[in-house]
This record gives sequence, C-alpha cells and structure tokens, in this order.
Amino acid sequence: MSTDESAARVAVYIDFDNIVISRYDQVHRRGAFQSDDARKYRLDADGDVPTKLRTARVDVDAIIDYASSFGRVVVSRAYADWSQPVNAGYHQQLIDRAVDLTQLFPVGPRMKNGADIRLAVDVIEDLFRLVDVTHVVIVAGDSDYIALAQRAKRLGRTVIGVGVAGSTSRSLMSACDEFADYDALLDTSTTPEDDDADDAPPVAPATTDDAPERAGSTAGQVTANDAPAPAGDRAAQRRATQLLMRAMRLIHAKKDDEPWLSYGEVKNQMMRLDPAFVERPLGYSSFSDFVASRASIVEISKESAKHQPRVRLRPSYR
Repeated sequence: MSTDESAARVAVYIDFDNIVISRYDQVHRRGAFQSDDARKYRLDADGDVPTKLRTARVDVDAIIDYASSFGRVVVSRAYADWSQPVNAGYHQQLIDRAVDLTQLFPVGPRMKNGADIRLAVDVIEDLFRLVDVTHVVIVAGDSDYIALAQRAKRLGRTVIGVGVAGSTSRSLMSACDEFADYDALLDTSTTPEDDDADDAPPVAPATTDDAPERAGSTAGQVTANDAPAPAGDRAAQRRATQLLMRAMRLIHAKKDDEPWLSYGEVKNQMMRLDPAFVERPLGYSSFSDFVASRASIVEISKESAKHQPRVRLRPSYR
C-alpha cells in the first residue's frame, strides 16, 4: 500500500474521555480528575474546578493538525459521554474540525462507558470497509488498545499513537509504528507571538543557498513580487499567515533532515488544515506570490535548472 503523502488517507479515533482525564491529571496531579469530580463541571463555569479544567484544556486543533500531516483525513471520530458537562465545551471545536461525536453512555457505578471496545470495533470495521485508508491515528494512552494497534498493523496500515505523558502505556507506544506525546503537538501550533508577523509585507522574497538570517538581507534577492502586496482584509491576511506557519511547522517537525520544502507540499498541508484556503481572494494571482509576500517569515531558495524554488521557515519562526 502506498504511503506517498499525496495518496495517504488517514482515519483518526479519539478516546476523548481518556485524553481529557489524562491531561487534567498531568497538569494538576495524578487522580485529580476523579477526586475533584471534574466531569460535573463545564469549562465556561465559575469556580476552582472549571478554572483548572481551562488550564488543562485539550487542544483539538493540534491533534487534528498532526493527523493531517500524514495525509488527507477521511475519518475522524471522538468517543465520549457528550452529555457530561465537562465535554460540552468541546462540541463546537470538534464540529468545526468535522469530527463525528460518538455518544457513549456510562454503564455501572464507576461511570465506565466502554469507549475502548466501541472504538476498537469501529476501527476494524472501517479498515475492512475502507480499504484505501493507509494510516490509523489512535488518540489515547490506554493499554487496552495494544491489540487494536497490532491488528491494524497486520492489516497493512501504519499506526500512529498520541497520548499524554505520564498516562500512556509503554506497551502501547511499542505497538505503534510512531507515537507522539500530546505536549509535542502543541509546539507546532500557532502561538500568540505569531500575531506579530507581517500580514502581507510588501517585500521581495529573499532567495538564498546559505539561508540568510535577516529578512532584509539583499543577498540573492529577486523581484518576483515587485509590486506591494495587497492589503486585503487584515484579519484574513493574519489568518493566512498563521495557516502558512502551522502547515510549515508540521512538515518541518517530520522532516528535520530536509529543511527545504516544495510549494506543492506546503499548499497541500495548508489545504488539509483549512480546505477553504484560497490565495486569490487575498489578492495574489498564484500561491508562489502569496508565499513571496511573507518574506519576513520564510526563506525562498534560488531557482535552478534542476529544481523549482523551495521554501522554509526562518529560524525565529520554527
């Protein structure tokens, strides 16, 4: 089965209760979620426990963004008891990322909802039904998923695990082809400092073979975009800039040995993060013009007879 990124199709399964509880216990202390009875509180409520919930809030975007770095996400499901107040605050964020909410009702006095069984059944059913799925992303840390990961690999799929440090089974990590710590995913997310990046700087792109550190360097500079970049809607320009950085960070994180990226793989990743992205409404006739207008945050390599121009984030934005 091809693992070419353009052909890769990804299925994402999130044991949402598991990840919310694990994150809360990681931030506060082991067993804190149960002792605080945190499932009874909404994130937007007042009080000590809701404040603690917000401190340990799970970033759904970071998880889906990471999954999309492997290819096109064609299945995404989150499993939880969505009637619980603690989960209500995540509804919109999950829906905005086209994640299906699978309702699990608690069974028994310990509020066990059987997410592991339902999730495992759905994964195996999907793998037999959707033969073109190449990657399975399991977001959980429970050792109950070891057999699932092993079976998915035997069926020829690449298995990626995501879990919270301190709450993830070492055996589950070993059962996956690749495993990511949830905290590491946050490193590729857009940070508040990104708002300081130019929305559409009217600067020609710097081209280089030896990666100049200054956006204003004139070494190897070309005038592929001599006219000032269009101002457009400032908020839209800022979102596009942040989307570009998010996409490139995700690719850079997986390609440490190859810092230069093709325009095609960057745009493909941007489209997986936000299918609504189009450069023309922003005032650019081509994607290369859009990238060139962000010369303060990216470096563009020289075009040669053998290679098309390539791009990478400047060190200060990685």
